[in-house]
Amino acid sequence: MKTTFRTLVVLSAGLLATTAIGVFAQLQKGNYQPATLGQLAQTAGSDRAPDSEYSVGEYPLYPPELEAGDGKAETEAYCSMCHSTRYITMQPPLPAPTWEAEVTKMRKTFGATIPDEAASKILRYLQEHYTPETRKR
Repeated sequence: MKTTFRTLVVLSAGLLATTAIGVFAQLQKGNYQPATLGQLAQTAGSDRAPDSEYSVGEYPLYPPELEAGDGKAETEAYCSMCHSTRYITMQPPLPAPTWEAEVTKMRKTFGATIPDEAASKILRYLQEHYTPETRKR
């Protein structure tokens, strides 16, 4: 019985080693190139001479301008700690109770550290400028 168990252990170890070698061999195959994450590849046009210089500047990011009004400064200061103000301007016009729920969600669920006074100013600002009745088009 001991011999059978030893044989089983040796065969299992051999099978495991063979599998490991096979997996390692599979990892060695392939065409590995450095990653270019976050980069835009842009080729020069065919009308350019081979020795001409070609460069591209930074991609412009234009932050949206919030409507002027009381509470704009607080909205920009506190809301921008977690996301851009684009999150406000890209929303469809939301009813006043929905904005109240959004501000509450940011504070209670997502943990935004907005003081009560600033939160009420932000809420008033959003309700005055970004509801279906008040949104400028």
